[in-house]
Amino acid sequence: MLTKRIIPCLDIKNGRTVKGVNFVNLQDAGDPVELAAFYSENGADELTFLDISATIENRSIFTELLKQISERISIPFTVGGGIRTVSDVARLLSCGADKISINSEAVKTPTLITAVAKEFGSQCVVCAIDSKDGKVFVSGGRVDTGIDVFSWAKRVVDLGAGEILLTGIASDGTKAGFDKDLTQKICESVSVPVIASGGAGTKEHFLDLFKNTWATGALAASVFHYKQLSISEIKNYLKENGIPVRL
Repeated sequence: MLTKRIIPCLDIKNGRTVKGVNFVNLQDAGDPVELAAFYSENGADELTFLDISATIENRSIFTELLKQISERISIPFTVGGGIRTVSDVARLLSCGADKISINSEAVKTPTLITAVAKEFGSQCVVCAIDSKDGKVFVSGGRVDTGIDVFSWAKRVVDLGAGEILLTGIASDGTKAGFDKDLTQKICESVSVPVIASGGAGTKEHFLDLFKNTWATGALAASVFHYKQLSISEIKNYLKENGIPVRL
C-alpha cells in the first residue's frame, strides 16, 4: 500500500509566508526559506509553494525565492501561481521545482494542461481546484466560475493532469477538519492521486481524512507554521492507527 503524504504549504505574498481563513484576512506566518528548510528536515513528504497574488497582480512567480528554497530542501517541490505558458513552467523547473500547480490559468486556457503534460509529463502537472458549493473558484478563491467541480476534475485529468490538489474553501483555515465528502467524491471520479487541503486542525483530522477517503496526501499550513502540530506527531499517530506513512 502506498504511504500517505503529509505536505506543508507555503502561501506566499510579497516574499513572505502568509495564512488566512477562507482565503482572506491574511496574517504573516514567517520566512519561507527557513520554514521550507525546517519542514524538509522534519519529515515532510513534499512541499508546496503557492504565490497566491501572482495571478491577481498579473506577474510571474519570484524565481529567486524558489532557488533559495530548492537549495535548502531535499523533498519533492510543487510550485504554483501566475503560470500562463509552457515557458513559465520550464523556468520554474529550472529553478528547482519538481511539479507545477495550475489553477486559474487552467480554467482560462485548458489546453495549457495538455501542453505542459506533453512537454514535461503528466507527473509534473498538478491541477489545483478551489471549490465552494460544488463550483470551481479562481483568482485566489475570489471568482466563482460557475463550473461544476466534479466535471472539472474529470476534464483536467482527461487533459493530462497527473494529480489534483483539492481545497474546500469553506474549510480553509478553520481548523475544523477536511471536507471529506467533497474529497471522496472527487477521488471516486478521477483516476489520479488527490491531495486534500483546507481545514486541518488536529491530528485526528488527518486520520479521519485517510480513513474515510481515498486521498493520497493531506496539505496543511497554519497548524505547521504556528507549531500547533508537528509532522512527526501526525505521522506517529497515523502509524499507530494503521495508516501507512514514511517515518
